[in-house]
Amino acid sequence: MAEAHQAVAFQFTVTPDGFDFRLSREALKHLYLTEINAWKKRLIRIKNGILRGVYPGSPTSWLAVVMATVGSSYCNVDISNGLVYYIQKHLPERYVPYQTPQTRALVSMAIFSTGVWIVGIFFFRQTLKLLLSYHGWMFEMHGQTSRSTKVWAACVRLLSSGRPMLYSFQTSLPKLPVPSVQATIQRYLESVRPLLDDKKYQRMEILAKEFQDKTAPRLQKYLVLKSWWATNYVSDWWEEYIYLRGRNPLMVNSNYYAMDFVLIKNTDVQAARLGNIVHAMITYRRKLDREDIKPVMALGIVPMCSNQMERMFNTTRIPGKETDVLQHFNESRHVAVYHKGRFFKVWLYEGSNLLKGSNLLKPRDLELQFQRILDDPSPPQPGEERLAALTAGGRVEWAQARQTFFSSGKNRAALDAIERAAFFVVLDEESHSYDPDNEASLSLYGKALLHGNCYNRWFDKSFTLVAFKNAQLGLNTEHSWADAPVMGHLWEFALGTDIFHLGYTETGHCLGKPNLTLTPPQRLQWDIPERCQAAIESSYQVAKALADDVELYCFQFFPFGKGLIKKCRTSPDAFVQIALQLAHFRDKGKFCLTYEASMTRLFREGRTETVRSCTNESTAFVKAMVQGSHTKADLQNLFRKASEKHQNLYRLAMTGAGIDRHLFCLYVVSKYLGVSSPFLAEVLSEPWRLSTSQTAQFQIGMFDPKKYPNHLGAGGGFGPVADDGYGVSYMIAGENTIFFHISSKFSSSETNAQRFGNHIRQALLDIADLFKVSKADS
Repeated sequence: MAEAHQAVAFQFTVTPDGFDFRLSREALKHLYLTEINAWKKRLIRIKNGILRGVYPGSPTSWLAVVMATVGSSYCNVDISNGLVYYIQKHLPERYVPYQTPQTRALVSMAIFSTGVWIVGIFFFRQTLKLLLSYHGWMFEMHGQTSRSTKVWAACVRLLSSGRPMLYSFQTSLPKLPVPSVQATIQRYLESVRPLLDDKKYQRMEILAKEFQDKTAPRLQKYLVLKSWWATNYVSDWWEEYIYLRGRNPLMVNSNYYAMDFVLIKNTDVQAARLGNIVHAMITYRRKLDREDIKPVMALGIVPMCSNQMERMFNTTRIPGKETDVLQHFNESRHVAVYHKGRFFKVWLYEGSNLLKGSNLLKPRDLELQFQRILDDPSPPQPGEERLAALTAGGRVEWAQARQTFFSSGKNRAALDAIERAAFFVVLDEESHSYDPDNEASLSLYGKALLHGNCYNRWFDKSFTLVAFKNAQLGLNTEHSWADAPVMGHLWEFALGTDIFHLGYTETGHCLGKPNLTLTPPQRLQWDIPERCQAAIESSYQVAKALADDVELYCFQFFPFGKGLIKKCRTSPDAFVQIALQLAHFRDKGKFCLTYEASMTRLFREGRTETVRSCTNESTAFVKAMVQGSHTKADLQNLFRKASEKHQNLYRLAMTGAGIDRHLFCLYVVSKYLGVSSPFLAEVLSEPWRLSTSQTAQFQIGMFDPKKYPNHLGAGGGFGPVADDGYGVSYMIAGENTIFFHISSKFSSSETNAQRFGNHIRQALLDIADLFKVSKADS
């Protein structure tokens, strides 16, 4: 009953003497603090909105314009060309205080100066938007920058200088352009040519030609119309139809994971590591709210879209029978914690003192709270232990259970505490880490993060922070709200802050002394009937079957990394992608449709585009390598052509000239219009039997990787996209190593993740041998 009393600010009962009205001082204090903090946030948002709205202008620049206008007037120079006099003449007399000529003149000059200042801001922002629409710089060879690109870069630097906030460039980013149907069809046919024999390719050409001439013009008109009024013609449909309308389990099929630093360790105390990381994450959230984080800049000068970062915290995915909904809350002052089948609510801010209600708990205090949970001996309530399996099973089943059993009473209150949390935290009872001498350790670590035991992760939250018993950490992240590079910003900040700014005592605890008067974590209360427990068990069985079918093979490639790949005079990503094609051909004896994720964040609200890595050029190189009859010079030449082709496709994808998002949107329009297209139906049903992604690193520059070469995460991974295919995530970790995460399904007789991993190793070595690349050369 204690929790129920704390949740009520006041209560009253009817007595013979009238109303007995009793106020709870502690509850009113919390209400007061909540309102004060809410108003602080509103004021910060208003201030940020103004500063963001007038960027690159500033109060100082406005004052400079006013002073210039006033100064010129005293020098008898009318820089307004009569506008100041015109404004002064038309000022309403009754609204201007101190009706003196000097006052009216000053007011007129201030109005004129403000107008000039606003026009200048508009001109600067439109000019910057026009400049950012130029992408020729991406297609120029490294070290061969043209004069026009140098002039463009100088102009962009000039217009984007100053102190931009996180969202300052949002309205200056160009819109994602709609490619022409002819160009998309041409690139599509080129991408499938190496996968089809002559007869199948001719059939596809006929379908494409028919679609281009008859169906596409009408669909394209609607798509162009949407691009005029929508901020981004792809992103809203991509989020809804690819993510939110999916009815399969999120676990393995959609969510992905990220690993901790794997070569260093500063503490073995589980609660202490979690105290530092949670403190760092909420510090990052505060920076997000205040827009104190610098926008990510390509080449250091080209701003990229920051829109995805808005829903990083306080966000959950609500299941629905037909479609899910992403729910974002403006304010969350707690995290939800899972340990040994129990759920807890841990407050993140001090509340014992009225003046300290907005202060974030120190790492040592957070460690205390997490340790209290670890020391709590209470058992799970009936049905509580496997409750989170509902988020791991089918979405329809979870939606039905949520509506039936969690729409009222204590279940609704407890579920609200989880869904409204800043994020979800798991105090795991297992220990996982990477031991270079035990290759299986990295794969077991990845499996634990990808799905756990199917009920100790809340897969609906924007992300789940997992703390293993040995203080190793990891993330499981829901995919619909953002893409992996955005989550990587937070993860790098948290890990860097933990090591370089917070630190630990000699015994491995957080620095400082704990506040022992803090209210202990609140245990969430559930009333789960047997019917609900049956639904939980059903979802658990679905999730367990899915998890047991996943084969994950993770390994560190030691022979070389980015530094030595550059000796081949190619991009590291192209090198790895071509190696994947060679490995796949050796593994299966054939080529397949290959997906590589690239980003379109050079455009407003951009997300991803597909790079179709299996090309005519890459297959020609692979065939020559397998045949073994070509000279090394010929193989080098074929490799360079394949590499250049891949890099060009990547640039086209990043600059809005990709294939798949355009075809996807045309397909959505056809469904809205009730138009049948055999071509689109076939294109959208083609399976990606090799789905790949590179994990970004060192995005925020918190430390020098050359100075701290062991401060490396192992990246992260995801489940296979096709039942008979592979999922491959890789991180080119600095200059000397590469991490790979390969997933497949045990149920497929065609795939074997470890076998494919061995082929990848050999392919990398064989290509490097063509250029005599080895560690001895470095």
